[in-house]
Amino acid sequence: MTLIGPGGRPVTSPASSTSPHVKDSGLATFAADVLEASREVPVIVDFWAPWCGPCKTLGPMLEAAVSAANGAVKMVKVNIDENPEIAQQLRIQSIPTVYAFKNGQPVDGFMGALPESQVKAFVAGLTGGEGHEHGHGGPEHTAEVLSMGAQALEAGDIAMAAQAYGHVLQDEPGHPAAVAGLARAYLQGGDVERARTTLQMVRPDAAQDEAIRAVEAELKLREAPAPQTGEVAALRARLEADPRDHQARFDLATALDAAGDRDGAIAELLELVRRDRQWNEAAARKQLVTLFEAMGPADQRTLEGRRRLSSILFS
Repeated sequence: MTLIGPGGRPVTSPASSTSPHVKDSGLATFAADVLEASREVPVIVDFWAPWCGPCKTLGPMLEAAVSAANGAVKMVKVNIDENPEIAQQLRIQSIPTVYAFKNGQPVDGFMGALPESQVKAFVAGLTGGEGHEHGHGGPEHTAEVLSMGAQALEAGDIAMAAQAYGHVLQDEPGHPAAVAGLARAYLQGGDVERARTTLQMVRPDAAQDEAIRAVEAELKLREAPAPQTGEVAALRARLEADPRDHQARFDLATALDAAGDRDGAIAELLELVRRDRQWNEAAARKQLVTLFEAMGPADQRTLEGRRRLSSILFS
C-alpha cells in the first residue's frame, strides 16, 4: 500500500503485511475493524505515522507476534496523519501508541517502542498465554496478576504494570483494583488526563471502591501546580518570621506535596492542626484526610499520620 507523506513523497505503509490477521484501518472502517471485531477476539491497534522512526521497529515486531498467535488476536494499523480524528478521540499524544480492544473497549496499551520480549508478552497476555485457557484464570490468578502489577508499579516499571492490570481487565472488565492500578500507572508516567479517563472504565457497582477513591484523591492532589523556584524557601522564611502564619504553613504543605515531599506535607499539616485545628474550616485536617485516602489505609504513612492526628485531636 502506498501512502503520500509530508511534502508529497510516497511512503510505504509498514502495515503491508502478508498476514491475514493484520490490516490497515481508518475513520470509515474503524468501528467495524476494531470495535465490532474485538467482540470476537482481542484487537491490537497500532497508531503510527510514516515519519515515526520507532514505529518502523515496533510495527513489524507486533505483526510477527500477532501472526504467531494464529488468529487468537488481530491487529489493525492506523496512520494518524491520515486519521487525525481517531487520534484526537482516543487522546493519542505521541507515537507509537498501542491499544488493545476487547468487547469494544480499550483494555490495555502502552506508549513508545518496547523490546521484543515485552511485545511478545503483551500479545501473549491478550491471547491468554500458555496454560491460561481463554484468558480466565479465576480469583487466584487475578490476585497474582494484580500483585505483579503492584510490584512493577513500586519498581517504576510502568509498562509492565500497565500490562498486568490490562491483563486482568480483559478477564474482568471494570475490575476496580485493576482500573485503579492502570490509572496509577498512567499517573506515575505523568499522564494525568489518561489516568482520569481510565477511572471511568470501572464497573458502576464499584465506583466507590477504596482503590478507585484513592486514585480520585491522588488526582485531586495533583491539581495543585508544582511550586515555582524559591517558593518553598520563601514560605519557610515567612514561617520563621511568624510561626502563626497559618496560610503560609498550609501553602507550604501544598507546595511540598506537589514537589513530591509527602512526608514533609503531612508534618506541616499536623503542626497546623496542633496550632489551630479549626483554622479555615478545618482545612488542614481535611487535606490530611485527602492525603490519607490517596495513599490508602494500609500505607505506613497513613497509619502513622492517623495515629498522630488522633493524639493531637484527643489530647
